[in-house]
Amino acid sequence: MEGDGFDGDGNGGAWGMCLSSYVDEGSVESHRYYLSRRTVLEMLRDRGYAVPNSEIDLSLQEFRSIYGQTPDPERFRISTSLRSDPSKKILVIFCGPGLVKVNVIRSIATQIVNKDSLSRLILILQNQITNQALKAVDLFSFKVETFQITDLLVNITKHVLKPKHRILTDEEKQKLLKKYSLDEKQLPRMLQKDAIARYYGLEKGQVVKVINSGEITESHVSYRCVW
Repeated sequence: MEGDGFDGDGNGGAWGMCLSSYVDEGSVESHRYYLSRRTVLEMLRDRGYAVPNSEIDLSLQEFRSIYGQTPDPERFRISTSLRSDPSKKILVIFCGPGLVKVNVIRSIATQIVNKDSLSRLILILQNQITNQALKAVDLFSFKVETFQITDLLVNITKHVLKPKHRILTDEEKQKLLKKYSLDEKQLPRMLQKDAIARYYGLEKGQVVKVINSGEITESHVSYRCVW
C-alpha cells in the first residue's frame, strides 16, 4: 500500500529510525543488572550513604562497556559508609542466579572482612532462598536485608503517583508527638515490610512524613509510624 509510512520509501525511513532508537540490542541480563544496580545505588544515597553521582549516572552503554553483556554479579559488590557516621558501614552483595542455600550464606560470611565494622548487609537475590539459609542469615551479628532483583528494576520512590516520604529525626519525632500530645502508638502505622519502609531500611518506631501533592487538591501531610 502506498503512503502507509511503513515501506522503504518516503516516511518509512523516518519511522524506522524513530522505532530503532527504542530497540535495545544488548542482552536482557545486562539491562536487568544495570537497572537493579542503579536502584540500589539510589537507595543507598537516599539512606544517607556516600555514593558518587558518577556511579548513579552511568549510562547503559557505559555500564556494558565496563561489565560486558553477561556481567559477573561478583563485580557489583558495593561497600560504603554513612556520610554522617563513617563508622557505620554497609555491604551490598548480588547473589548469582542459582538457589540461595546455606552454603552460599556461609561462603559470603567467610568473604566478609572486618565484620565488627559492618552494620548492615544487603543481599540481592535472583532466586529463592531456602529456610536453612534464612536461619544462617539470622546468625550474623549485623542486620541483613534481602531484596529480589526484580523488585529493584524500578525505583518506586520515583513513581509520579507515589507521595513523597521523609524520615523524621528522633528530635523531630519527639517534637511532633509533643505538639499534638500523642503517643507513637496513636500514629497511623506503616508496616516494616512496606515497600517504602524496606527501601529506606526503616526500623520499628521511626516516623515518616508523607506528603501528598496533586494538581487538583492542595498538598496533604500525614505521619506514619513504622511497626
